[in-house]
Amino acid sequence: MKRVRWRLVLPAIPVLLAVIAAIAAPWISPHSPTSGNLAARLKPPAWQAGGTPDRPLGSDLLGRDVLSRLLHGARVSLPIALVATILGAVVGAAVGLVAGYFRGRVDEVVTKLIDVQLAFPFVLFAISVIAVAGPSVTVLVVVLAIGAWVGHARVVRGMVLSLREREYVVAARALGGGGTRVIVRHLLPNVMSVVLVIATFDVGRIIILESTLSFLGLGVQPPTASWGSDLRDAAVYIRRAWWTATFPGIAIMIVVLGVNLVGDALRDWLDPRHAREA
Repeated sequence: MKRVRWRLVLPAIPVLLAVIAAIAAPWISPHSPTSGNLAARLKPPAWQAGGTPDRPLGSDLLGRDVLSRLLHGARVSLPIALVATILGAVVGAAVGLVAGYFRGRVDEVVTKLIDVQLAFPFVLFAISVIAVAGPSVTVLVVVLAIGAWVGHARVVRGMVLSLREREYVVAARALGGGGTRVIVRHLLPNVMSVVLVIATFDVGRIIILESTLSFLGLGVQPPTASWGSDLRDAAVYIRRAWWTATFPGIAIMIVVLGVNLVGDALRDWLDPRHAREA
């Protein structure tokens, strides 16, 4: 059990630091993330020849400070991932609970919707929706949430199909409990731990998807700072100015790796069988 706790705490440290840095970005950023200085464009990091201490991670092609854009990019990328994950988890868990408990036509419709969405490439779907609705943060969050609900719905539905036959659920129905009461009081508490674990993994996946869409120009629009848009701007200059792409990429890698390791430890911690083994 102690080993699982350390596996949960250690990877959570960089994620927590990223959250703190995002919250404190307006106060700790050395420069404005959107104001450029063409006289200082493509300055290397401070430890390289030509670098300056006031731009510790260098500047991009428009002379904007890379560190400031990293900090403010976290204020965009992390909330988008969190909100999309919560929306996807709520909708997916609700749909899975209803489909698994009531079965019949409702279950058939939900199953077909899941199959259709899984058969359709998500990036192509996102490009189609954003091309019609126009790129914006709201549209991006909705599209990412649509991509996240399926995993929750499939797992929760499968669990509820088994749980609905347990003695306590049968007893609740026999005592006159309605469908809503049985779902909320007896089924939802038993699937919450699984929903939490899936949502944790979804945060890292959605960060990558948001960065991918922003890299393609379909997500966060300039001049707003985000890790994906910074990678897009740096793509042309990656050989000449490696730092413009390296630091946003490292930020994405560390946060996503930390979130995935937290989800892995959380899964073991909430699983009684793993808990006994630990």
